[in-house]
Amino acid sequence: MSLSERPVGEFLAALGERTPMPASGAATALTAALAAALVELAGRFAGDEDAVVRAKALWSRLAELADEDAEAYSTFMADRSEANRERIIAVPLEIADCADEAAELAERVRTQLRTAVVGDAEAARELARTAARVARRLAELNG
Repeated sequence: MSLSERPVGEFLAALGERTPMPASGAATALTAALAAALVELAGRFAGDEDAVVRAKALWSRLAELADEDAEAYSTFMADRSEANRERIIAVPLEIADCADEAAELAERVRTQLRTAVVGDAEAARELARTAARVARRLAELNG
């Protein structure tokens, strides 16, 4: 079962276990996915169909990246080859890129809103910015 398909409580419990995965990479990817889903919501209220479509694609990819990060790290722990090290750097960098895009979309959509949903767009922007910063730091630490 993929990480994004787990009940929230089960995922949180797994994060708290003394195991190598899931860990911060998966949590960061899912945080960015939450941000992108909030962008989708705000985009619907703004009537920005392009933002809605792109945000949905972003949260879907970020959910996949949560699993890819966990798998990459598990593979690296079993075989610390250079190719596997490159993967534990590449995945968080892709998470960061997706999160950056979600933050940009959130800001675009925010400027189109005049409702209480502005708070959702702002939350999305901040969650995405933080996820991008954390993901880049994880890539740096993995290098």
